[in-house]
Amino acid sequence: MSKTLLSRIKPLHTPKVSSSAVRVPPHLKNLINETIQILRTHPQWPDSLENRFYNEETRVSEIAHYVFDQVHDVELGIKFFHWVSKQEPHHFRLNGLAYSSFLELLARFKLFSEIDTALENMKVEEIKPTHEALSFLIRVYADYSFVDKALELFYSVVKIYDSVPKLIACNSFLNSLVRLNKVEIACKVFDEMVVRDGCVDNYSVCIMVKGLCKIGKVEEGEKLIEDMWGKRCVPDVVFYNTIIDGYSTKGDVERAYELFKRMKMKGFLPTLETYGAMINGFCKKGDFNAIDRLLKEMKEMGISVNTQVHNTILDAQFKHGFKVNVTDTIKKMIESGYEPDIVTYNTLISGLCRDGRVQKAGQLLEQAKTRGLVPNKISYTPLIQGYCRIGEYMVALDLLIEMSERGHKPDVVAFGALVHGLVAMGEVDAALTIRHRMFERGVLPDAGIYNVLMNGLCKKGKLSAAKVLLGEMLDQNVPPDAFVYATLVDGFIRDGNLHEAKKLFDVMIGKGMDLGVVGYNAMIKGFCKFGRMNEALLCVTRMVEAHLTPDEFTYSTIIDGYIKQHDIGGALRMFGQMVKRKCKPNVVTYTSMINGFCRIGDFNTAEKAFEEMKSCGLEPNVVTYTILVGSFCKEGKLAKAVFYFELMLSNKCIPNAVTYNYVVNGITNNPGAILYYQSLEKKSLFLESYYMMMSDGLAPRAAVYNSILLCLCQNGMTRIALQLKDRMMNNGLLPDPVSYAAFLHGICLEGKSKEWRNVISDDLTEQELQIALKYSVLLSQWLPCGITCEASVILQTLIKWCSHENQKEDLKVSAK
Repeated sequence: MSKTLLSRIKPLHTPKVSSSAVRVPPHLKNLINETIQILRTHPQWPDSLENRFYNEETRVSEIAHYVFDQVHDVELGIKFFHWVSKQEPHHFRLNGLAYSSFLELLARFKLFSEIDTALENMKVEEIKPTHEALSFLIRVYADYSFVDKALELFYSVVKIYDSVPKLIACNSFLNSLVRLNKVEIACKVFDEMVVRDGCVDNYSVCIMVKGLCKIGKVEEGEKLIEDMWGKRCVPDVVFYNTIIDGYSTKGDVERAYELFKRMKMKGFLPTLETYGAMINGFCKKGDFNAIDRLLKEMKEMGISVNTQVHNTILDAQFKHGFKVNVTDTIKKMIESGYEPDIVTYNTLISGLCRDGRVQKAGQLLEQAKTRGLVPNKISYTPLIQGYCRIGEYMVALDLLIEMSERGHKPDVVAFGALVHGLVAMGEVDAALTIRHRMFERGVLPDAGIYNVLMNGLCKKGKLSAAKVLLGEMLDQNVPPDAFVYATLVDGFIRDGNLHEAKKLFDVMIGKGMDLGVVGYNAMIKGFCKFGRMNEALLCVTRMVEAHLTPDEFTYSTIIDGYIKQHDIGGALRMFGQMVKRKCKPNVVTYTSMINGFCRIGDFNTAEKAFEEMKSCGLEPNVVTYTILVGSFCKEGKLAKAVFYFELMLSNKCIPNAVTYNYVVNGITNNPGAILYYQSLEKKSLFLESYYMMMSDGLAPRAAVYNSILLCLCQNGMTRIALQLKDRMMNNGLLPDPVSYAAFLHGICLEGKSKEWRNVISDDLTEQELQIALKYSVLLSQWLPCGITCEASVILQTLIKWCSHENQKEDLKVSAK
């Protein structure tokens, strides 16, 4: 036996006394003790043992099993075994008892390969292991998850002894099978136990019930308890807890609650585990009233809610859309005597990231570290995804590095989030660098990551690089999915090569590959882009023949294709088909239809489509609003354009550069047109401020930009307004007192009035401050009832201060 192997040998924590050991006969006791003493203390023990047994009537093979039972040095045991095997003549070979004790010694030290060798030798020599030894081996193999070997030994016992192994071995084996999700095998073993000799107890039944619940067969678990009732099985609270947890996990909280009530009626007192299972069930359902009742009941019974239950409720609150006050939650847990653990913080971090409150989640991670908790992979991954979603990919990258430095190997999910975020930001080269980092750390990108990278490259016009990635995928044995091929088809189309796109598409279908709806949609999009509507419709037919159902994207793409071909009739027909086939139009569908109606000048129908879209619960996006704003601007219906622009802002939809261009150029190029449309249903801050600025002598272009700034800040979009200011300055338009009034109003509405110096220029004159105050008062009139803004107060203070300084200057001049 090698020293390397011996260095890894560790006995079980509690050495098992051999089940095969019997009371030692008095006349052999001294001989056994002497043999063991020689083994332990004599360097040349083989010679010493030969001398000891030279004139001894008792052969060494007769006491070998006692020696194996009492020698706790496995290396000596193995050497002794080989020595005895060579010393004794064939008719005095080691018997089944000695072999069995030797097997148990090997098992205690987990020398599984040596056990296999010994069993094979016994088979050759036709020696039977004892029932006790086989049972012990099964226990050890089961404890270390070698269930296939344990199963083989289980049936060996059945075959040799016509009975099952000892109950403790059977239960260990059942437990391992259930733990490893091999419940079907566990059922067969259990049935053998029952049929052979009824060798089951409460623990056996409980293991099987747990296993059946684990695979969703809770009813079978409940029936098993009823069938085994009285057969060495007396149901207790553990059984009830297992079944209640099974129903709760399955989502059948009603049946769980019925069993919970029945349990109490039979006199069983619920435990923390019982309440935990019930609370878990109600959490899945989102029934927080029932949870409150259970918590109250627990308090009355003197059962404390532990951290795990708190975490379960917290996770459910996030999942069911509750607004969780993080500070209060942590404070209440501590006041209740339960320190939040890393699971608590992970739950809060994950929930906040799902709600878009990523900055707050980042603060929580720091708080967890300050409290001495050790963040794990689950702490970092949601934050990496969250920061990528809001475009702060450098912060996400720092977190990935920190995660690695703390010894947590980032997985495909963490890397994938960062890659996706970088590509979304247009940083494809940085995303490719992350891919290299993945390979360096032994993490293989999956098809999803490759698809995101290829998609980013195609959008950058780097089709050849995307094809190289496809080759790498195949080399790495990562099978491309429908999304990857759809990306490549789309890449060829973006590259203007419809022929290659169609060729790839046909090759994939020819190979019998399932391209899915997404693959067909990519090809349909290509045909529509090039105006080949008949081929697009033929592709839909092929799609249906492949037993795929066209989705809203399919129909929306074809509708948009017809619109771009100025065929509103074709678009309407396709829209009708879409509705007839019960495929709900989405935002893209309605936006395309609105665009079509606007193109032919049918603004009434376009507005009706807009209202129908909202009545269906669909929120118009920036493209929808921009089409309406742009179309009304082109027609000279500027007040209508302004109406939709303000509606856009009030619905928190952020304009893009195209939207701004339509508004600015539309009004600047035709400033008089807006005067003919003053009778709108609602008052307009944009128009009111625009007229006021025109009356004050501002240039039309400056007046339009300032009206936009005022509306943005009024609607809580100060950050967007400040970005627009930079755009204005690049175009040679400097901020003026009206602009500053807008910015000040915005930051005050955000509760950041103390930061006023960041948005007000230091060199504003008293007269300019008066102008700013005038527009600040106007903005205040547009605030909802009950809301106040400190902007006007700050401006009035600045005016007083400026006036005081001017007076001091005047006095100095007079004194001279």
